[in-house]
Amino acid sequence: MAKQKTIVRLGEFEMAISHPEKLIWPEAGITKLDYVQILNELAPFLLPYTSDRYLTTIRYPEGIHGTSFYQKNAPEPTPDFVRVSPDGSIRYVVMDSVPTLLWMGSLYSLEFHVSSDEISNPLPNTWMLDIDPTLEEEPRLMEATDLVGQLLESLGLNAVPKTSGATGVQVVMPIERGPDFDDLRRFGKFISEYLVAKSPQLFTVERLKKDRGDLIYLDYLQHYAGKTLPAPYSPRARSGATVSTPLSWEEVRRDVKPTDFHLLNIRERLRGQGDLLASAARQSLLPILNHIQGK
Repeated sequence: MAKQKTIVRLGEFEMAISHPEKLIWPEAGITKLDYVQILNELAPFLLPYTSDRYLTTIRYPEGIHGTSFYQKNAPEPTPDFVRVSPDGSIRYVVMDSVPTLLWMGSLYSLEFHVSSDEISNPLPNTWMLDIDPTLEEEPRLMEATDLVGQLLESLGLNAVPKTSGATGVQVVMPIERGPDFDDLRRFGKFISEYLVAKSPQLFTVERLKKDRGDLIYLDYLQHYAGKTLPAPYSPRARSGATVSTPLSWEEVRRDVKPTDFHLLNIRERLRGQGDLLASAARQSLLPILNHIQGK
């Protein structure tokens, strides 16, 4: 019996999708073909955050409830339209085009994690703080996120919160180039330790989970060259088909949940308000870094 296939066409590009009716997110009713079609609509929003970064994907060949594996090396055979960037012994996929994104989706890549560092420039253009709850369900998550935002605002800085799509939030700040990753780590340490001192009942900087109790971990170490975080608008392999989604601070104060944003409603959200992260202005961290370092 011949395998079931569907041909997807984009202009002159076409790709065969095998097993188009296979359920990838059974609870959400999302099939493989649905997923590839949704990725095509998400491409203008997702690709700007993956196109100059080293890509790590998590593949689920049998859907979210099956076996999964991380993949850094470009899958073989690699089509001619896929750009690859070597880093050490690894040949990373550079997800910089719609065909590459759809190809990755057709290989059951359900999560897209990207490097903090760009391929083309060693100096970062973003600062990020990863807010990582110890509890799987953390009712104080948005309260914690809001406190981070208030502290940054008191320093004259504006950032954009985004759900990880799992249990946490990343606070993302586009910055003017100049500081290196060590400078940004010093800034993250300053912010995190201040918040721990101010709200010790809520925050911790303890790296080991066993030492955190029920506190929310401020992970300022994760934003560094070679380390990865989920890209904005990356899907996540969770039953609700959640998506890593930039938020407004008003939504944070309304106590929205990461599960509110998923593959079935993200396109309508983007049509209505666009990408909240793309419209954020770049800011200089140099004055604050100089102050922290006593210059």
